[in-house]
Amino acid sequence: MADYLVIVESPAKAKTIGKFLGKSYKIEASMGHVRDLPKSQMGVDIENDFSPRYITIRGKGDLISKLKKEAKSVKKVYLATDPDREGEAISWHLANLLNLDEKEDCRITFNEITKTAVMNALKSPRPINMDLVDAQQARRVLDRLVGYKISPLLWKKVKKGLSAGRVQSVATRLIVDREEEIENFVPEEYWTIDVKLAKLNEQTRKGTFTARFYGKTDEKIELADSAQVDRILRELEGKEYTVLSVKKTEKKRSPAPPFITSTLQQEAARKLGFTTKKTMMVAQQLYEGVEIKGRGSVGLITYMRTDSTRISREIQEEARKLIGEKYGSAYLPETTRVYKNKSASQDAHEAIRPSYLDLDPESVKSSLTQDQQKLYKLIWDRFIASQMSSAVYDTVSVDIGAGEYVFRANGSKIKFRGFMAVYTEGRDDESEEEKEAEIPELAEGEKLNPVKIEPAQHFTQPPQRYTEATLVKTLEELGIGRPSTYAPIISTILSRGYVVKEKKQLVPTELGKIVTDIMKKYFEEIVDVNFTAQLEKKLDDVEEGTIKWIDIMKEFYPRFVEVLKEAEEKIGNIEIPDEVSDVICEKCGRNMVVKTGRFGKFLACPGFPECRNTMPIFEEAGVDCPVCGGRVLVKKTRTGRKYYGCENNPTCGFMTWDRPVNEKCPKCGSILVSKSEGRTTRLRCSNKECDYTKESGEKQNG
Repeated sequence: MADYLVIVESPAKAKTIGKFLGKSYKIEASMGHVRDLPKSQMGVDIENDFSPRYITIRGKGDLISKLKKEAKSVKKVYLATDPDREGEAISWHLANLLNLDEKEDCRITFNEITKTAVMNALKSPRPINMDLVDAQQARRVLDRLVGYKISPLLWKKVKKGLSAGRVQSVATRLIVDREEEIENFVPEEYWTIDVKLAKLNEQTRKGTFTARFYGKTDEKIELADSAQVDRILRELEGKEYTVLSVKKTEKKRSPAPPFITSTLQQEAARKLGFTTKKTMMVAQQLYEGVEIKGRGSVGLITYMRTDSTRISREIQEEARKLIGEKYGSAYLPETTRVYKNKSASQDAHEAIRPSYLDLDPESVKSSLTQDQQKLYKLIWDRFIASQMSSAVYDTVSVDIGAGEYVFRANGSKIKFRGFMAVYTEGRDDESEEEKEAEIPELAEGEKLNPVKIEPAQHFTQPPQRYTEATLVKTLEELGIGRPSTYAPIISTILSRGYVVKEKKQLVPTELGKIVTDIMKKYFEEIVDVNFTAQLEKKLDDVEEGTIKWIDIMKEFYPRFVEVLKEAEEKIGNIEIPDEVSDVICEKCGRNMVVKTGRFGKFLACPGFPECRNTMPIFEEAGVDCPVCGGRVLVKKTRTGRKYYGCENNPTCGFMTWDRPVNEKCPKCGSILVSKSEGRTTRLRCSNKECDYTKESGEKQNG
């Protein structure tokens, strides 16, 4: 019979912890939250200090009965839910349901699921931290008030089923505002003049390097139009090109810090093509425990919801030892690297890092799914690189004179790879990628041969649409949301139909634009970036114990009620026009319109109810069916998984999970399909009997 009961959130976590504790401990899982606000009503008593009315989550009754029975049969109960606001709140709800005294030492936390961390936690239990609980309650109640007060208004005035949320509305606004910037963008013309140069004794194209027009020695000249460029080109005719100056410097590049939640989500999007939701799901699996051959259930990484870059001294020493043994002393910085946290970050947790340095990605590869292995390797490489020496570049800047004008060439060459031997941080914009340009050894006064002069017209580009990665980066920079909320925010705005994904870019729908316009006009404070960031800061203050959560509610709610009343009076009924397609209804001849239903978009006849014709919307894959020659369409299963099938199905049986391309297999003649593998893609034969494969060279960008 067990003496102690330890309650965690998930069976995977229970299994991992169970390895470290003896028979006197029983481990049970709460399966996440056990109580919440009711879905059918507000569940907040505004008159009674905004007191939340919690109810048992449907389907959890039997589990709670079991936990109550177990709790009565042991000497002590330990609540070991996740080490953050959400985890603290779950422990508090469990304490209430199990009649535990929240002021007693019943709460244990650990940032990694290792034997040392778990045993240390059991040696130092503490009372439930009510400041953490109150911060979670404040967020939950604020979100409930905003959602349950504004959403019915949108149903009434615009369309049933719409919703507004305190943070989701701000995220949608960012995407809508960016789209407006793009639509209103006026391109400006500008020009460049590049000259390909070679040393006098080197005439081959391979020996050339490029210098770009700068201006005059003491004046940079912007090239605005073709007339200006033509005049300069005429003045350059027949001129000698002479090296005016050569500046050589050594540049160091430091590694990126170990991952925090936001940077992990960004990098997994860039390098692995993961959504924020997928990144957090896979990271949760790695944290809670994976079955490793010969080791049982192992928590491979530290807690994945953190905004701290702090690393424990013990793991740093282990990392330095590993780097020294594997790469040599040159790859170790003289002093251990310490990364500064942003002022808003909470330092309770460490950064996201491997729990065990003896379990490198290759050694556990066979025990992990492909997604788990990819993410684990990303976390491992980033952490090890963060503790390594800087990369060293030799850089050179050369000014070259031609008549009264100056051209400038910049080059760099890696002298010592340092941390780059393991890992280099990805970039959101390919133009940001560090390009190495080789420049030959040059001396001041040296004459050069102009091989080719290349004028080029350019136009300024509008800002790029957000991707999941760049939206998370922006939310973090603006102080909106916290590590636990980035993924749910994006999932919500996509599921509500306010935003759609097009080739990884987040694009606002007409509905998203209309709702954002209403929110900006009538609920300006709710979608104000600074106001939302200040509210986040106040929630942090509640967590720190410097303000009471009730005070936030008392400050926020009276003004909110006024705004709500004003909006109710001023908003007229708003019709959202249907998007008209070029598909003609075969029953009545009208142009069909795009509607949104439970399973996504479909085409419907605008003549409803006289004409009730509907049909699905299919995106074309751009290739012909290899079996019957029909169009291959992008389709979805009932669970939402994408696949590619012939328009003539079910009579033609062609389908594939991977994207088909317009290329035939040289071995058997079947169609090739594209398979993503990290940042690159491979082409392989769709015929399962054929083993043909080749690299496509495509880059997968986040």
